[in-house]
Amino acid sequence: MYDTTKPYKKTISELIKKTRETPYVSVIDNIVYKKFNFPECHHSDGIGTKGVYHWQNRSFENAVIDSMAMNLNDLALMRAKPYAVIDHLLLPEDDKEAIVDLISSLSSECVKRNIAITGGETAIHNNIEGLEISMTMLGFIENPKPNKFRKGDYLIGIESNGLHSNGFTKVRELFGDEFREEFIRPTYIYLDEILELNKNYDIHGMMHITGGAYTKLIDLLDDCDALITNEYALEPQEIFFELYDEGVSVSDFEMYKTFNCGVGFILGVSKKDADDVIMSIKNFRAEQIGEVFRGSNKVKIKSKFSNEKVVYEAEDYKLSIQNES
Repeated sequence: MYDTTKPYKKTISELIKKTRETPYVSVIDNIVYKKFNFPECHHSDGIGTKGVYHWQNRSFENAVIDSMAMNLNDLALMRAKPYAVIDHLLLPEDDKEAIVDLISSLSSECVKRNIAITGGETAIHNNIEGLEISMTMLGFIENPKPNKFRKGDYLIGIESNGLHSNGFTKVRELFGDEFREEFIRPTYIYLDEILELNKNYDIHGMMHITGGAYTKLIDLLDDCDALITNEYALEPQEIFFELYDEGVSVSDFEMYKTFNCGVGFILGVSKKDADDVIMSIKNFRAEQIGEVFRGSNKVKIKSKFSNEKVVYEAEDYKLSIQNES
């Protein structure tokens, strides 16, 4: 039976209170007082089907990092610094220990990053299988600029550590009840690295490779094509080859529109800056994975899994697959 009085409320309030004085805001009696005057962007996301594995394995700290990564990495595209978060927890049962563990992990991560928890909700849905952590992350932008690739840009890929938090509906379909440690491995957070690069280099376009995967690059193209080769050394992790299984389980076409295939974040920079940018990325492996050419808003990928060339087209997001000629 769900206890609507939430007897853990005092503990949760104490955890949240730890986050409420930062360099960016003061939260007093639930009123947010800002200490900056910059334009803002706000972003919402969650962990989706991966939450089933987190719930089954009680990997709550990893689940919190996954949800934060999905939001922080997308704020990075806007060059935004996070300052506040509102969370919404959905659980399949009234597990007080789980709720406290989740908020404790969230509070700890927010204290590290000077992010105030300014609101939240916990809901018990007995018709779901797993945990969902949805967050709305608020950030401010000191120097807004367009997020677009330019003709002649080199595409820099930054490694993922595996599946991150996308494609788990397909993972469950193919793996059934089998469990792998990598199914609860938390998503890399790229925000700090990206904000530091943005201070020192002219980053033209950026994309976090999550749901929609490489099709999302279409949004960064104006009269250009992005070509991603298969000659770079950032190989897809073994789990992706298992999912692909020589095209029997998941085709090349599906792989690159569903999964990150070993690359979690992509930057577009000028040729002259490319080597310096790669050398400046300290916490992750990175390398050039492609280039931007004059074209008609297509993303062309030479598959790491076969000799196919996958093409995603801009017009109506029509998708096609072609044999490599």
